[in-house]
Amino acid sequence: MNKGWRQSIRRSMIVSSVSILAVAGCAGEGGLDDSSPPTSSPGTSAPSTTDVLVEFNPTLHDELIAMMERDQAGRKGGTDTEGDPARTERLKEIIDEFGWPTFDLVGEDGEDAAWVIAQHSDLDPEFQSGAVEILRDAVAAGQASPGNLAYLEDRVLAGKGEPQIYGTQIGCGPDGPEPATPITDEDTVDARRAEAGLEPLADYMGELAEICQGDM
Repeated sequence: MNKGWRQSIRRSMIVSSVSILAVAGCAGEGGLDDSSPPTSSPGTSAPSTTDVLVEFNPTLHDELIAMMERDQAGRKGGTDTEGDPARTERLKEIIDEFGWPTFDLVGEDGEDAAWVIAQHSDLDPEFQSGAVEILRDAVAAGQASPGNLAYLEDRVLAGKGEPQIYGTQIGCGPDGPEPATPITDEDTVDARRAEAGLEPLADYMGELAEICQGDM
């Protein structure tokens, strides 16, 4: 997987048509959670990523890539007739059947696509929180991206209005990039980011400053 492509996807998700800075203020007030909660959290009965030998599933890979492309098209001013809730529901079905879509199952780009959909499942915070745990297991098994896990962990925390761990959830404020919520122990955040395969926070903020400047 090309590292630059993965970073590009992450940037497009941070600076999107829906402000990340609004996430923390909505989840606790019902503003984002206007969908029916799932009957059970993902991961309670999902297959383990280490239970069986997994073969590559080209059909599932292509489906996830197409879902991600529709997600990105809608966020870049194009047409998205599907919408986030429908993609969330489909990802639930996939996880119930396969567990987290792993490198072996759908390739690195397919795993990235599943993460994009989970990252944008803000309307279903219970599912999103459960997806963190399933993704964490896949990362521990070497079958998913640690960086994707870092972003999703922070997304869930910011959605609850809680401090984030890696400083990934940044929005464009009046004076440039601003964290959606405070960063826990910011003096050591670069060490945590390095463990997840992410660039130093200052570099990340610098890149986002250019993006925010272009949006002003």
